[in-house]
Amino acid sequence: MRVFLAGATGALGRTLVPQLISAGHQVTGTTRSKGKFNQIRAWGADPVLVDGLDAAAVGEAVAAAEPNAIIHQMTSLSGSSDLRRFDRTFAVTNELRTVGTDNLLAAARATGVRRFVAQSFTGWPNERTGGPIKTEDDPLDPNPPKWQRRSLAAIEYVERSVLAAPLDGIVLRYGMFYGPGASDELIALVRKRRMPIVGDGGGIWSMIHIDDAASATVAALSAGQGVYNIVDDEPATSAVVLTTLAEIVEAKRPRHLPVWLARLAAGEVGVSYLTNIRGSSNAKAKRELDWQPHWVTWREGFRDGLVDSVITPRG
Repeated sequence: MRVFLAGATGALGRTLVPQLISAGHQVTGTTRSKGKFNQIRAWGADPVLVDGLDAAAVGEAVAAAEPNAIIHQMTSLSGSSDLRRFDRTFAVTNELRTVGTDNLLAAARATGVRRFVAQSFTGWPNERTGGPIKTEDDPLDPNPPKWQRRSLAAIEYVERSVLAAPLDGIVLRYGMFYGPGASDELIALVRKRRMPIVGDGGGIWSMIHIDDAASATVAALSAGQGVYNIVDDEPATSAVVLTTLAEIVEAKRPRHLPVWLARLAAGEVGVSYLTNIRGSSNAKAKRELDWQPHWVTWREGFRDGLVDSVITPRG
């Protein structure tokens, strides 16, 4: 299959491109920097310079590549996150999830591409009431923290647009990425004891190793239309995850902060993230994508998968 991968050089792209090639696909990968052309070629793909917000450039690149499928992985998440101003950190990514999605869908319609796979996210977008683990049928949060409203609206936009388009639209709701190039900031914060356990540390985290996120994306190229949670088998509280990670990287145990003090330091988004977000089930993805995560739980992945480890796609 000829695959047009929009966003080939991010944390996921660097693992996804080699897995697509290994699975026998012919890949055109986009980047906004000519300096990354050699890296894309080294992975086995054809590079193309494209700004995802430039409709004409996107249309020309897709037409030239003549793909059978488009994979939308465009984000702009370099640098540290500011939980107090979450939407500001995600401003460009939100635009890529709205305008960028429109540009890719328009190019797909113009060139007759029938299969479209798009990146979404699960975890904090889940409704924060009811049971601790959510499926794809559960609603997203109707009342997110103030500084996540635009980001949630962008996630809802990309999902709604892809599923309503006249093609086979697949939305992959990835859990929290970890692994080479994906969890360096988290590990650094844990080592510096700057990622505390807040309150009871009851926020449920659903995680996925970056290699497994890539293998699920490869599997999705032959999936039926719909939404799929791409997470591992063990949702766990933030308290358990942070304590275990500290042990694995031989750091001191995380500090404990009361909710009121954490709210001053990290705002409502940070408090919600650590105390009351909900986790996600991967049952549908495992069943319908014929996919299994290589790192079945984050415990194994933290212990054995924090170094470069591109795996062969399954399913």
